[in-house]
Amino acid sequence: MWSAPFKWRMLGLVASLLLLLGAAGVIVAMSRHPAPPSAAAPARPAQPRHGSAIGAAAQTRDRAAAWVSDQVSRSAIVSCDPLMCQALEASHIPAGDLQVLRPGATDPLGSDVLVATAAIREQFGSRLATVYAPSVLARFGHGSTAVVIRAIAPGGARAYATDLRADVLARKHTGAALLHNKRVTVTGPAVDQLVAGQVDARLLGTLATLATLDRVHIVAFEDSAPGASPGVPLRAVELAPVGAADWSSRSHYARSVLAFLHQQIPPYQASSVSQVVLPSGQNVLRVEFAAPSPFGLIDGKGPS
Repeated sequence: MWSAPFKWRMLGLVASLLLLLGAAGVIVAMSRHPAPPSAAAPARPAQPRHGSAIGAAAQTRDRAAAWVSDQVSRSAIVSCDPLMCQALEASHIPAGDLQVLRPGATDPLGSDVLVATAAIREQFGSRLATVYAPSVLARFGHGSTAVVIRAIAPGGARAYATDLRADVLARKHTGAALLHNKRVTVTGPAVDQLVAGQVDARLLGTLATLATLDRVHIVAFEDSAPGASPGVPLRAVELAPVGAADWSSRSHYARSVLAFLHQQIPPYQASSVSQVVLPSGQNVLRVEFAAPSPFGLIDGKGPS
C-alpha cells in the first residue's frame, strides 16, 4: 500500500496532468473555430474593382484612343482634354497632331476631329453639337464616362448640315450609276446602301475607276464606327474577284488592283488595303479610307 504522503503527491500529479490536458483541449477547440469578431485581425481595405467608375473611364478612353489611331486620318488635327491627349499619345498619335483643350479654352476650332470626354462636354455644353461639331464619327461607353468622337464643322453646324445633304444626294446619284454599270456586280445590303447614298465619295470614285480596268464585284460596304450619326458615310468596301474562287486565282489582276490603289494621292489614297478571309471562308480585298469623310468630291452626276 502507498503511504499517505506519497498518495497525495500522486493525486496532485494526476490533477495537474488533467488540467494540462483540459487546457490543451480548449486550445485545440479554439483553433478549429474562427475567432470572434472582436478578436479578428483588422480587415484589409477593399481594393477598387476593375469595373469601378475610374477603371471604366480609363478603359473607355483607351478604346477611343485606339479607334482614333486606327481610323482617323494622319493629316487630321485632333483636339482633346489633357488626360485624353495622353491616351492618344500612348496610342502612337504624335503630340504635334493634338490640340490640347485646357480649362478656359473658348472653342475647339483649328482642329478636324474632337474627342469629347465628360470634361469637354462640361466645358462646351450644348455648343458641341449645335455649333462646333454636329456629326458623331464614333461613340464609346455610356453615361458620364462616354467618349464621343466628333467631326469639326469649321463653317458651323448649319453649313455642315447643308453640305451633308448635298453630299448624300450626290452619293445617291453616283451609287445608282454604279448599279447600272455592267462591269460592276453588287450583292446583298450593298445595293440598298448605294441607293441610299451611304457610301463614302472616295470609295465611289475608286470603284468607278476600277471598273474601267476590269469587272468589279462588291461584296459589302462596312465601317468600324460604333454610334455614328446618320449620314456619316461607310468608308470600307470588300471586293471579290469576278469569275475566280479567290484573289490568288487571279494574281495578275490582284497585283494591278493593288498597284492602282497604292498609286493614288489624297484624298483618294486609301488608309488600308488588305486581303481578308470572311467567316464564310471567302477571300476578299478590303479597301478602307480614313475618317472624317470629305464632302464635295462628287457632283450630282458622279465622280469628279
